[in-house]
Amino acid sequence: MKKNSISEFELERQDFKIKLKRGPNGGAVIAQPDESQLVTYAMPAPIPAPMAPMPGVPVPLAGSIPGEAEIKSPMIGTFYRAPSPEAAHYVEVGTEVNPDTVVCIIEAMKVMNEIKAEAKGVITQVMVENAKPVEFGQPLFKIRPA
Repeated sequence: MKKNSISEFELERQDFKIKLKRGPNGGAVIAQPDESQLVTYAMPAPIPAPMAPMPGVPVPLAGSIPGEAEIKSPMIGTFYRAPSPEAAHYVEVGTEVNPDTVVCIIEAMKVMNEIKAEAKGVITQVMVENAKPVEFGQPLFKIRPA
């Protein structure tokens, strides 16, 4: 906001409204919504697991190939396999990746977010079509850990 000299921004979509204001000297002003503006989401009860997974490490699905895991979407947005339409895909089936390898981009609110593998292994399957919307937690790739 400061970079573009914007002091106030408001976005309203169906049941969602966000308002951002810059305070004096460029600081943020935080406003508390009243009760009528709050939205409550019910979260499903957690499924007990024998061992909690490590953060950022893909978790295998039941019925998948033993030892295979998934790279999941950390956000809602549009999935892109390459940095531009003319560029080569970040990864293909058979590509060896490490935790810092960028595997795709997810565009959210006009921001391109690079998604990293967060694990070492080999890509075994691409599970999303290019330029399609993805949900939080949706599997993007299957990976055979190395």
